[in-house]
Order: sequence, then C-alpha cells, then structure tokens
Amino acid sequence: MYIRSLELRDFRSWPELKVELEPGITIFIGRNGFGKTNIVEAIGYLAHLSSHRVSADAPLVRANATDSRISAVAVNQGRELAAHLLIKPHAANQGQINRTRVKSPRELLGVIKTVLFAPEDLALVRGEPAERRRYLDDIIATRRPRMAGVKADYDKVLKQRNALLKTATIPLRRGYGTDEGAAALATLDTWDGQLARLGSEVMAARFALVQELSSQVHDAYQTIAPESRPAAVNYKTTIDQGLSQFPGFDAGIIEATLLTELAAKRQREIERGMSLVGPHRDDLELHLGGQPAKGFASHGETWSFALSMRIAEFNLLRSDGTDPILILDDVFSELDAGRREKLVVIARDAEQVIITAAVSDDLPANLADAITARHTVTVRDTDDGRISLLDEQPETQP
Repeated sequence: MYIRSLELRDFRSWPELKVELEPGITIFIGRNGFGKTNIVEAIGYLAHLSSHRVSADAPLVRANATDSRISAVAVNQGRELAAHLLIKPHAANQGQINRTRVKSPRELLGVIKTVLFAPEDLALVRGEPAERRRYLDDIIATRRPRMAGVKADYDKVLKQRNALLKTATIPLRRGYGTDEGAAALATLDTWDGQLARLGSEVMAARFALVQELSSQVHDAYQTIAPESRPAAVNYKTTIDQGLSQFPGFDAGIIEATLLTELAAKRQREIERGMSLVGPHRDDLELHLGGQPAKGFASHGETWSFALSMRIAEFNLLRSDGTDPILILDDVFSELDAGRREKLVVIARDAEQVIITAAVSDDLPANLADAITARHTVTVRDTDDGRISLLDEQPETQP
C-alpha cells in the first residue's frame, strides 16, 4: 500500500498542502516547529481517526479556521481509493470515500493503513495503561474496522454507567427498600448487561491480538537488542482470576465472567462512584526478563521495547497481505547506531516509508541511496500567524 497524493487544508500550520508521493522512501526535512510532523500526523489521523499527539480535535484546526480537511489517494494492490475527512472541532467529523459521503468516519478505517514510530512512543513503555490499551485497539480497528464501533459503543455505555454510579449514590445504597433505589438498581442492571456484552468483544479481540503479538515482540526485541534480557508481553485483566480455569478466551465466557465480577464488586463501585471492572481497567504488561519494563528498563531498553512493539505491529499488518505505510517521525536522532541500522533494514523493505528529520545529518548514511524523494519544510510569518510551506524559501526581510 502507498499514498499517491496528499492534500491538507487548514490542518494545524498548513493553510494548504498538495504533494504527490511515490512508493519507496520519502523524506521531509524541516526544523523543529516548522510543521513537518503535522504532515505525518494528518496521515496518521486519516488512518486511525486519532492523533498520536493530542486527544482532542481542536488543536488540529488552524487558527481562525472553522474546520480542516485531509484528503489522500491510496493505492492498494493496483486499486485506488480516495479518502477525505473533514475535521470539525465543535461538531461531528465527516468522511467521504471517493465521491460518496459515508455515514460515519469510522468507515474510513482500513482505507489507509499506517504504522507510526515517534518519540511519543516512549509512553508505550513508561506511560499509563491507557497508552498501551490504545496501541492494541488501534491495531484491532485497522484489521477489523467493525471493532472500532464496538469500542465506541462500550465507551458510551461506560460513561453512562459511571454517571449513574456518581449521581445516584444515595438511592443505590438504599437498594430495593425504596422505589427510587429499586429503579436505580434496575438501570444499573441494564448497564451491566451492555457493559459485559460489549466489553467481552473488546477483551476477546485484545486477547487474540496479544497472542499474535507475543512472539513478534519477542523476536523483534531480540533482533534489536540481542545483548539485553528477553522481552515479553501479557494481557492483564481485572477478571484474570475468573478466566484462569478456562483454556481459551471465548467472548461468551468473558461476558459471563464480567457479569459475575460486576455483581461481586457492585458495592465497592457504588461506594466509589466508578466502574472497577472491564476492559477500560486492563493493561498490556511489558516485561524484560522477570521484571516489568516500566520502572526497570534503561533508556536504551525503553527505546528498544517501543521500537519492537511498532515493528511487531508492522509485521502483523504485513502478514494480513498488505504492507502498511511506515512513518518514522523524527526518531533517528534519538537512536544509537545499532538501532538505526535495524530500522533502516525494515524501511528499505517496506513499500512506502515517510520519514521526518530536523536536519539531513540526523539520517543514517546507509539510507541515502534508498531515498526516492526529498522535501524541505519551511515557514512564513503572515498576518494570520506562521504558516508552513513545502519546497519554498521563506520570504526575506528587507
């Protein structure tokens, strides 16, 4: 898979961008703050419907603009598809495939597949469980777009259930002794059923993915850091004890176990006003040898683990029959010579690679002869603020 053309309008620092791309390795060179990362962020947003840098859409829209637009033409095994996304920070985003508007932007998932490695990926190892849950959910949604809808529905149910636990604390504590308490408990029962049904699908998909990722991460880490301790990943859930007696992770078994755990922890949840059971509380545990990577890994080991997770993601998506677009956002300057070399081997073999760097000196020497295209990102100050430019010289001051 590769992107043949990319267009941006009012996306962050880009009032307009039109660039033709080719298979192979494309480089965007620009100083920090000039807008090169905004380009790959836009591609990643079109692929995953989320940014690797911010959680809200408002920062993606250029100052003084009402919305922004990302358009790309992707070529997959000779077939072209045009994906368009209108980002509206104060309303629902709108998607379009070719000339047909889709009911939900989620229908764009899978049109463009990317794997992005960026400095922010250190949070996969050092950060909170939410970072690692998102890593899993993004891969699942790329491979099975329907699951993005399941996860979105789960999040809605979780929000409603938490709202009930917070606002109806007194009636819930009174229980069936009052009409108000009985009504609140009946509503909680309804939310429990939906949480367990949707949560079981999310968890079953994560379990299956981690089983596939396990050997991929181990092998990738061993290749990158053969002198280090072996890497391992494991899916940790709030219902581990309830599932330990079963050899597999069937969604039906998970749903029943979730309902049992919800019943067992109901009183604690009422007291704390929050949902304590479900996939929103799970984690992808990362280990080096017998120790957790978080808190015990050195800086170099942390980089190696994060890189291994992205390589595992790339290889897994490739095994489905299509090379994802590999995006390397300003990472070579952070890696030592050995890790650079391993990353270049993968980059040379991918169908399309997009790389950003602050200066050409940040790029490994053994990458030079493989570069297909090189672009320069500069900036210009205007009355509407600083804007990014591609392959142009900034205006000189008199």
